[in-house]
Amino acid sequence: MTIASIQKLKMEFGENTIFSEISFTANEGDFVGLIGANGTGKTTLFKILTGELEPTDGGVFISSKIKPGYLEQHACAGSVKTVFEEALTVFTDLIETEKELENISNRLNKHEGDNQELILRQSILTEKYQSDDGLTFRNRTRSTLTGLGFSQNDFNLSVQNLSGGQKSKLSMCKLLLSKPDLLLLDEPTNHLDIAGIEWLEDFLSSYKGSAIIISHDRYFLDKVTNKTVEISNGKCHSANVSYSGYQKLKEERLESERRQYKNQLEEIKKIEGIIAQQRQFARERNFITAESKRKMLEKKKAELIEPEKPVSEIRINFETTCETGNDVLFVKGLKKSFGEKLLFESGDMQVFKGEHVFIIGANGCGKTTLLKILTKRITADEGRFTFGSNVKTGYFDQSLESLKGGKTVLDEIWDEHRSFTETKVRNYLSLFLFKGDDVFKNVDDLSGGEKAKLCLLKLMLSGANVLLLDEPTNHLDITSREILEKALSEFNGTMIAVSHDRYFINKLATKIIRIDKNGFEKFDGDYNDYCSIILNEPKTTVKKSAEKQNTYKLRKELESEINKLKGQIKRDEADIDRLDGEIEKINSSLSSQEISADYEKIIELTETADKLSNEQAKIMDNWENNLTILSQLEEKLIGIKK
Repeated sequence: MTIASIQKLKMEFGENTIFSEISFTANEGDFVGLIGANGTGKTTLFKILTGELEPTDGGVFISSKIKPGYLEQHACAGSVKTVFEEALTVFTDLIETEKELENISNRLNKHEGDNQELILRQSILTEKYQSDDGLTFRNRTRSTLTGLGFSQNDFNLSVQNLSGGQKSKLSMCKLLLSKPDLLLLDEPTNHLDIAGIEWLEDFLSSYKGSAIIISHDRYFLDKVTNKTVEISNGKCHSANVSYSGYQKLKEERLESERRQYKNQLEEIKKIEGIIAQQRQFARERNFITAESKRKMLEKKKAELIEPEKPVSEIRINFETTCETGNDVLFVKGLKKSFGEKLLFESGDMQVFKGEHVFIIGANGCGKTTLLKILTKRITADEGRFTFGSNVKTGYFDQSLESLKGGKTVLDEIWDEHRSFTETKVRNYLSLFLFKGDDVFKNVDDLSGGEKAKLCLLKLMLSGANVLLLDEPTNHLDITSREILEKALSEFNGTMIAVSHDRYFINKLATKIIRIDKNGFEKFDGDYNDYCSIILNEPKTTVKKSAEKQNTYKLRKELESEINKLKGQIKRDEADIDRLDGEIEKINSSLSSQEISADYEKIIELTETADKLSNEQAKIMDNWENNLTILSQLEEKLIGIKK
């Protein structure tokens, strides 16, 4: 069944045409990856789909049976609730049903009203409540918040005090819990660490609806999408494959178009030669032939289709001014805390010449802090680090704070390289697509992507032989990411990078350092190698018969562990809900007139509530831990089955 159909869509803003002739369909069960360079109109297309914008021409059809959900529809601005309370607003109807059921129960106990009518109403509400998953919605809310990176302690934070990234994750939580038939996700992996992205991938893999997803995260697109639509040069192309498959088909299509165009030009040239020759003979039959060929030539020219023009691309070339020694960096016993929050301690690390080292770990574990320590922007509490001989570092800061406010793009570069002529500065800027009057733009007015490109140009001109990169791909579209990857793969220096872009890590990493509060752990290889190590995947060097037997045994063991864990998780969830109910009853009692006058009773009930809360907290810790282990075991089982 077609759930969304976009037909010959055109969008103009004034004299500027954003796109035209955009046509594609999304069928039931499709997960569509919407890709394209920054500024091609992907978010504009979403706003047309949600009715926020009217297209200049063309139409959008969304099935009347479909309930779409767009992230911005679930914004949390202005909320005075806690994180958990705000997430539960998705289930307002279920909460109201709970209140009505409680009221009916109280009336039945007090013999108020018509018992038969109340019992009938209670039966109808109970059946609907259970069919709408009323028994599990609180646990699903906890699970979704946890998966997206909120800890149990975060549940009681006020929404007003959340960072922008946390508010985005809370909005994402509400959207996922609302279970729309069609998810419209605009850069859903922004603000998520790798664990959060992997949780989202797992969530979407079992999602019953459909989705259209704007993303520059190629690894994520490969994991969750089965169809790709690309907007380029105002047009669109699509294929029923994920990102990597689409890229192969795209290259084949472009090569075919180039070959066909070349053949058409050669044929036109041949016909033009025949016409010139026939006219030279200057006989009547030659003029007739020439006229016939002229008509053929006009037809051929009308049929001529010029291949798709390549999108303007940045050009990067990192060159070093000198070479380092073999020992680039030595880190010993590094520790850093902020107040009572320990980020890491006992951090040891060695980096050698030519290595591409990637730092990974959960949000808030101290990855960016480590780079800031290494660049001497902040100091460690304990430990030391030493750079080797001839090391010249260059730093890319994900917050882009190296850009000076109030300057023009031209002056931002020129002020650091006074020996350059204006022409030379302009030439460098043109490599990063700052051309013509663009060089006089105020840096403050640039988009995130433009600022990132300007920072990369500054890094390129620094001549550094050790690059310290903090999320360098965050603001870049896919094309720019691939160009950066190529430039860094050809870089003859050393690189230490923080990134949650697993595709980027896979392309470049020679070593991975995982950070947590206990220190740094080293893994050789790329991200896939890292996953293989942490999941303890069986080696493929054993004989096939033994491998099959061992795999079968391991699969059965894993299935048994998974079933046990699921059982424990259900028991934990039942206990959490039971304690929720007991705590809620105590809180209701404390607010009653009868109890509020009895001081000793208040103390007794308060102590009981505290004990129950502590008991619930321990169960929730165990529940969170089991959820994490379950996710890892299920992923491992999927790998074995493959």
